Amino acid sequence: MRKAYDAVVVGSGPNGLAAAIVFAQVGRSVIVIEAAGTVGGGTRSAELTLPRFIHDVCSAVHPLAVASPFFRKLPLAEHSLSWVEPPTPVAHPLDGSYAVTVDRSVDRTAEGLGTDGDAYRRLMKPFVEDWNVLAESLLGPLRFPRRPWKLARFGLKAFCSASDLAQGVFRHEPARALFAGMAAHSMLPLNWRLTAAFGLVLGITAHAVGWPMPQGGSQKIADSLHSLLRSLGGEVVTGVDVKRLDQLPPSRVILCDFTPRQLVRIAGERLEPRFRRKLEGYRYGPGVCKIDWALAGPIPWRAPECRQAGTLHLGGTLEEIIASERAAWEGQPSARPFVLLAQPSLFDSTRAPEGKHTAWGYCHVPNGSGVDMTSAIENQVERFAPGFRNLVLSRTTTTAVDLERQNANLVGGDIGGGANAGLQLFFRPTFRLYRTSSPALYLCSASTPPGGGVHGMCGYFAAHAALRDHFR
Repeated sequence: MRKAYDAVVVGSGPNGLAAAIVFAQVGRSVIVIEAAGTVGGGTRSAELTLPRFIHDVCSAVHPLAVASPFFRKLPLAEHSLSWVEPPTPVAHPLDGSYAVTVDRSVDRTAEGLGTDGDAYRRLMKPFVEDWNVLAESLLGPLRFPRRPWKLARFGLKAFCSASDLAQGVFRHEPARALFAGMAAHSMLPLNWRLTAAFGLVLGITAHAVGWPMPQGGSQKIADSLHSLLRSLGGEVVTGVDVKRLDQLPPSRVILCDFTPRQLVRIAGERLEPRFRRKLEGYRYGPGVCKIDWALAGPIPWRAPECRQAGTLHLGGTLEEIIASERAAWEGQPSARPFVLLAQPSLFDSTRAPEGKHTAWGYCHVPNGSGVDMTSAIENQVERFAPGFRNLVLSRTTTTAVDLERQNANLVGGDIGGGANAGLQLFFRPTFRLYRTSSPALYLCSASTPPGGGVHGMCGYFAAHAALRDHFR
């Protein structure tokens, strides 16, 4: 360890590692300090149920990682990162033996939507064709785009609520439900404006880049970033829980990969009172209750389309999903929750012993909820895959309270770094974005633009802000 650094990064999630890599790429000395024993933040994998069953601790499916303008420029394959792409990115089963899917092809997806196929094609195809242009604007802070007319066309649709767009564009339930499932990743009530943006972005990425998984688990993303950073001369120290900024080695700048709550806790005395109050008023979104399963065999989905999908949206109709997401915001866990489920071992044999499988599912719950949703979640799986419970060898349920206990960044179980509501979607955590009231102190977490997801762009933009401010 050096006596002093150009930059110290606190927290080794994908954004913290991305920020450190930016500094190392331009020859600046940088060290990452992590409280846990391994790097990764929410991008970790572990044997959570039984030996040799590898589960993702938080994030599992990564369309934004392969779409990230920054990650795409990094030689992560040279640092042992490889991707597994399921044949079908997303499946949404409906009652009976029927499911709708998002295929890599817009046309094949449209074919599965019957009379709504043409409407789906008209909605999605122009945005898929423009994805590389849109990604530059959507995966970054609010700024004037290079091709404003393309972003304006997207914005006209994105500004709507998901429920209004689904009901206005599609005539029948399968297409409406499919769009609602993607929009529900927003963790917002689906009648709120801008929730359509989430459905559009996730649908577009499914077509443009897929919804892949890292071979061997999400930990491999963090490990590859760690390896690249070290090859560039950066340093990483784990097992050091930073309680105060004066614990850190001397540096010209400090970048923090955590939420406003943690920043106030460790740096409150360095912040102006007015700025500190703004951070204290930062709004967090619903939490999640998550289950990891070790299974004796593949999930017995009624609909054969589900057996080819990496990600499943289990929520039934548009109306059911609306009710589930509204309940989480209103402080009441849903009796029939919308469940997001991943089944990685179907496509990645490294995740489980031969013949056995892993699966992962969660639903949204009120922030800070300690409610165990195991029964409600498994009821939804059984609804579309009768006999599922008979395959469970072991399960680990993690409530929203447990998630925060394991990772302080997941405040109240919020996996998105803060609510994606209103102006906070664009100006997070304040109008200063990555900067704070302390000139050498920066935030680089999902609590800054462009928000949640494993893409590293929060760290990328925070690091460039610090370089412009202090290293010209």
